[in-house]
Amino acid sequence: LIGTVDLLAEMDQTQLAAVVQLFRHVLGDAAVGGYLFGSAVTSGLRPDSDLDFLVISSRRTSGSERRALIDGLLPISRSRGDPTDRRHVEVTVVARPAIQPWHYPPPMELQYGDWWRREFEAGEQPWASPNPDLAVLLTAARAEGVPLFGPPIAEFVDPIPRDDLGRAMHDVIPGLIENLDDDVRNVLLTLARVLFTLETGAIAAKDVAADWVIARLPDDRGEALRQARAAYLGDEDDSWDAAIRASMAEATAL
Repeated sequence: LIGTVDLLAEMDQTQLAAVVQLFRHVLGDAAVGGYLFGSAVTSGLRPDSDLDFLVISSRRTSGSERRALIDGLLPISRSRGDPTDRRHVEVTVVARPAIQPWHYPPPMELQYGDWWRREFEAGEQPWASPNPDLAVLLTAARAEGVPLFGPPIAEFVDPIPRDDLGRAMHDVIPGLIENLDDDVRNVLLTLARVLFTLETGAIAAKDVAADWVIARLPDDRGEALRQARAAYLGDEDDSWDAAIRASMAEATAL
């Protein structure tokens, strides 16, 4: 584990090593690239930040391989109520032939996130494929991904065309609005990132995108987004009982 990764806490390093070992064990030589991206290598991990991974496979994966990966990730990743310092792990797996040459929307082999823990434990595979959000994820990973194994990420991921990135941003909005009641903070911050990317073509950290949007809102708007930003940074509790109506109105405005 190299570069910025060396600066992570011991528990984070342990989780990184466990993820790498799992994918090498299950996929063998087909696991040709593994990359850490997101706040771990850019703005720095926040108290509730995930560890974000992209894994490139040289081929499609089998159902049994995907199940083995999910079963292996469940004990590595933090579960709700976990008293340890472990972090939630988010892993996306793509097959190289599915993204080179590039086409939209791209398919994915697997996506692991703890918001689906109940479904995974029930034996389900709940991610969608093709998945427009993969265009956004690949753009971020290509820009900032640190190799955990394999060559530089640019060898496997071509630049995503600006038009396709814009299409992806529009395509993910309905799903975000649908999940607003259950995940207010992350939905508001993701909507802020959507707007930031549509306007600038770049991808920013959630708090940076929130600041950018708040500065452009009327003076009487933005309280819910400010609360989401503060909760993300660990400055306030992530409690939304009193602000949910304002949050919904604000999300629609964004």
